[in-house]
This record gives sequence, C-alpha cells and structure tokens, in this order.
Amino acid sequence: MPVRFALNTSTLRGQKLSVVEQIEITAKAGYDGIEPWIGDLQRYADEGGSLTDLKKRIQDLGLTVDSAIGFANWIVDDDQGRKEGLENAKREMSVVKAVGGSRVAAPPVGAHRGDSVSPPLPVIAERYRALLEVGAEIGVTPQLELWGFSPTLSKLSELAYVAAGAEHPDACVLPDFYHIYKGGSDFSALGMLEASRMHCFHMNDYPADPPRESIADKDRVFPGDGICPLPQIIRQLIDHGFRGTFSLELFNPEYWERDALEVAQEGLAKSKAVVAKAIS
Repeated sequence: MPVRFALNTSTLRGQKLSVVEQIEITAKAGYDGIEPWIGDLQRYADEGGSLTDLKKRIQDLGLTVDSAIGFANWIVDDDQGRKEGLENAKREMSVVKAVGGSRVAAPPVGAHRGDSVSPPLPVIAERYRALLEVGAEIGVTPQLELWGFSPTLSKLSELAYVAAGAEHPDACVLPDFYHIYKGGSDFSALGMLEASRMHCFHMNDYPADPPRESIADKDRVFPGDGICPLPQIIRQLIDHGFRGTFSLELFNPEYWERDALEVAQEGLAKSKAVVAKAIS
C-alpha cells in the first residue's frame, strides 16, 4: 500500500496498559508504527524505565514512532503561560526524540474551550512558528492539529492559514477524519492542503447518530463502520500525493471493554480495508 499504518494508543487507553504492553500489542497486531501519548512515556521514565531501552524495544519489534501526543500550551494569550508552554513543549519533544520519534501533535490547547480567548489567525501563525523553532532545536517537528470541537483551529481553512502564515520550512498539519466532520469543514477542502505537509493523518469513522452538533470523541468507531466516505476521501489524498501514516485514533469506551489485541487487530484490518477500497 502507498501509506503506512500506526496505532494511536488512545485506542487502547481504557485497558490501562503499560507503555511496554502498548508497544508489544501494536507490533503483534501488525502495525508499521505507533503514536504514543507523551504522558505515558514520561510516566514510564519517572518510574525508573529507560527511554533508550524503550527506543531499542520499539526498533527491535520493527516499529517506528510516527508521531506522539502532547498538550503543550504554545498558543495561549498569557505571555508567561506561553513561555512555560514552550518550555514544556521542549521537554515533551526531548522525550519523543529519546524514543526515536521526530514528530509531535500540536493541538490548540489553551484556546480550545468555549470561554477561551481565541487569538487572531496571524497571531496564531506567529506562535506556531515559535513552536516550530523550538522543535527545530530538538529535532522534533510539531504538527498543527485540527480539533473540531474547539473555537480555535476547528476548520481546515484555519489550519491551512496558520501553517502557511508561519512561514517555516517545517510547518505541517495533522488532520483527522472525525475532527474535520465535527468542525463542519467539507472534505473537499483537503485538496487545498499540500500532501507532503501531512505526515500523519488520524484515522477513524463516525456514526450518523449522535448528530454532528453533539457527537463527541467517545462516539468514534472503526474505519468503515460509520458514515464517513473514507474510500473517496483517501483516494483524493493519495491522488494528491499523500504517502504518510494513517494513525488509528479512537476513544470508544465499548472498545476499551474488549481484549486490547483484538481491538488493535480489528482496527488495522478495517483501516487497511478502506485504503484498499480507495486504491482499487
């Protein structure tokens, strides 16, 4: 296939696995890579685990760290809060680098609630550039992440503006099928994003009910089990040159009640099935 497949460990979050167990299940299920949560990696290190050893374990199992999930407050209006957020981003990126990763999610944390101050897009672009410069120092690229429920960076048009406005060679975006739907963007807008600037794309699907206005992360389902026209969208992405990683990111509590390996295997099989349909 022209793309790679990774497992975002949120998909197995409810099983309360250690980071080592997450890695082993990801490999056993047959994924190309893993997208861990930095909090899990940091907890492992805080409890005496070696990130160097973890990197070797990941490599020995034939996996790569295609991205990682962090929540640094790089976008907030408060100057001191933003300074602290960039320092936190530096620490998070160092953890990602230590386990062999080179990318991290950069969502609009701090400007994502209804009562949050949403900075103007040119200001967000400046702040994203500052985050990119921190990433360039560490060797880890922050990917501008879409959050459909947020008043900030909820639409593909905003994502494109900020990524372009940052005017940085490492600027890139991290879209998500569910968040595109939740934020009210039309999938055709993906055609306006340069495919080479999408290294990772969160894979998921969503049902018709609850409706878009009230649907939440917990309602995400396996690819092909919902109403998202995934094969058509993926065909468009591939035709435009997307060769990145589809990372399965789900938060469904029903899946958390099941055997973790079975969930990981089903998620990969269904991810591959929608891509196969797209390229057939």
